[in-house]
Amino acid sequence: MKLIIGNKNYSSWSLRPWLALKAFSVPFEEIELRLFTDDFYSELVKHSPVGKVPVLVDGDINVWDSLAICEYLNENHLDNRGWPENKNLRAEARSYVAEMHSGLFAVRGEMPMNCRGKKKIFLSSEAKKEVEWLDNTWAKLRTQNEIKGDYLFGEFSLADAFFAPIVFRFATYGIEVSEQSKDYLKTMLAHPAMQEWLKSAEAEDAVIDVAEVGEAV
Repeated sequence: MKLIIGNKNYSSWSLRPWLALKAFSVPFEEIELRLFTDDFYSELVKHSPVGKVPVLVDGDINVWDSLAICEYLNENHLDNRGWPENKNLRAEARSYVAEMHSGLFAVRGEMPMNCRGKKKIFLSSEAKKEVEWLDNTWAKLRTQNEIKGDYLFGEFSLADAFFAPIVFRFATYGIEVSEQSKDYLKTMLAHPAMQEWLKSAEAEDAVIDVAEVGEAV
């Protein structure tokens, strides 16, 4: 099984299924392509009709889009361990993942993922609202599920994998959050797979100018 991803420093969509595979100890071959290069597009066209990363290649099956990949992994390689066992929590987790997958445009637009950066930025009112929603969501879920574990739904789940790019963004731009959310950020950043991704991102030398926003601190 192969996972085709983009630059680790910048490719937030690639992080999600990569982290899911690593966190659940599923063996795979990683193929990293540099974003926006000729090789990137010529290689991707062999595996995906949309020309975007990530792409999962599992035998004769190709799956693209981070959510589709994670659902495929959950059904075929995780024995459904990717979501909470409780059906109500499972529905709630999927709802939050859908919101992360299709919303939060201001945060994503104003705070590009840049794992190795330490930047200062000034957020719009819309981005501040989204930051507040994220903070409140993490605090609520941590309180609701604190007996079972340190992640959003107790044990690590696909919900955590989908919020992982936001975790890196908050670390990069020094976003202030509540104490409960700070604990969640620390838990996520300490995850061995997150540390592995960060180490690789810091070792990359490629620079994508449009993702280098804010003032260095």
